[in-house]
Amino acid sequence: MNILLLNQTFYPDVAASAQHLSDLALGLAEAGHAVTVLTGRRAYDDGRQRFAAREMWRGVRIIRVPSTGLGKGARWRRAVDFATFLAGCAWRLAWLGRFDAVVALTSPPLISVFGAALARARGSRFIYWVMDFNPDQALAAGWLRPGSLAARILERLSRFSLRHAHRIIALDRFMADRIAGKGISRGRIAIIPPWAQDAEVRYDPGGRERFRRAHGLDGRFVVMYSGNHSPCHPLDTVLDAAKRLARDRDVVFCFVGGGSEFRRIQAARAGGGMENVLCLPYQPLRELAGSLSAADLHVVVMGNAFVGTVHPCKIYNVLSVGAPIVYLGPPHLWAAAAHGETERLVAQILWAKQQAGAMRRAAPEISREFSRAKLLPELVREVTG
Repeated sequence: MNILLLNQTFYPDVAASAQHLSDLALGLAEAGHAVTVLTGRRAYDDGRQRFAAREMWRGVRIIRVPSTGLGKGARWRRAVDFATFLAGCAWRLAWLGRFDAVVALTSPPLISVFGAALARARGSRFIYWVMDFNPDQALAAGWLRPGSLAARILERLSRFSLRHAHRIIALDRFMADRIAGKGISRGRIAIIPPWAQDAEVRYDPGGRERFRRAHGLDGRFVVMYSGNHSPCHPLDTVLDAAKRLARDRDVVFCFVGGGSEFRRIQAARAGGGMENVLCLPYQPLRELAGSLSAADLHVVVMGNAFVGTVHPCKIYNVLSVGAPIVYLGPPHLWAAAAHGETERLVAQILWAKQQAGAMRRAAPEISREFSRAKLLPELVREVTG
């Protein structure tokens, strides 16, 4: 089959959707399919970094389109970056030939509309891989006003993508429920969670020691949040816990990644009184095992209003290194603490600190259920029919 993949990020970017789409591209190429990727030239979290306009990578043809790089400092900046990227995609798609299958992700949100329209016009199979479900996510975040003209237009475009998809890949049952609530048959929805990067990410004692030594963490209990720092994963309660534990010299909070909330955490630390907070950029995949292994406790967060619109993908790599996890989110999702329950979160952290010597172990059996070896072939079958 001749297959087109559409998303703003792809190899060698470090964003989660780039890593998972890169895995899919390689899986399809290794199965003997011709794979073309249409993606952006700028790095997800650093618009100053640009990748080659064209590249052949392990049998995958990559076409990267230019866009502005105004960044994420304001919504209008992101909107301009998205719009210029989509304009570049539209131009390139007009000159590409027919594909047997078109796979679209959700970065930026309207890229799925392009995929659906292209597939419909050229008689291709369309697969919609929903990483972030919009405009539901934007409405939950308050970025769109319910009933506004923009919200109504985006809802119609979202339903256009859903209606014309031969298969829709949801990340969990909550997302599948939201999609079905739009009038989509359950038979067209497959639930495939995002797999761990377990070929590269596993418990790495040597990497753990190197990371801790490099960042002055030796002898300290490290609480880590690693990944995209998005308003969908509010970190206010984690920051409050860091403030409550500021006098405990043995505990340090390590925030690793990027995004709009990451800059807010950097600003809070710069304001003083939070010397127990460390902010580090995204780690390259080759070093991710060491950075994740360096934590004594990982924090996974889900905003109450965002269930079914996004998915806490970071949990799978944490499972691969066998690290303890404290989950902060809606109570009905078995959270260890709810948002705003700072004292309860602090108690969980202090209990984990007391148990630190006994808690680390090899990656649990459950991590195999979310391995690339298990889930990637399932997705390849959904794409190829």
